[in-house]
Amino acid sequence: MKPIEKWHEIVESGESEKLSDLIDNDCVFFSPVVFSPQEGKELTIKYLSAAALVFGDESFKYTKEIINENNACLEFELELDGIKINGVDLISWNEKNKINEFKVLIRPLKGVQLIHQLMGGTLDKI
Repeated sequence: MKPIEKWHEIVESGESEKLSDLIDNDCVFFSPVVFSPQEGKELTIKYLSAAALVFGDESFKYTKEIINENNACLEFELELDGIKINGVDLISWNEKNKINEFKVLIRPLKGVQLIHQLMGGTLDKI
């Protein structure tokens, strides 16, 4: 199974414990609100698990996908607190089919600010 198929299964099921099998030990996570890259499997899983809780709204859906051999661009949208948020997950994986880079971009600014606030509180609990 390709990494993006596994990713979609995890997102749809909400079973973030399955991330461990999908994320490479040397994965780097790029947050839309944290200045420095978050390096390593443990930090990547922490951020993705927190995002699953914050983004786990019924309005979340992927709307477009561009996928090639080792990269994917997944556009998503959701609405939180009356703010329509649009974003992109840029995902890369290695020859072992493990995700080794995960970058999240979000718009508009009000959406980024809300995600920052919600993620901060959620990360503290994980």
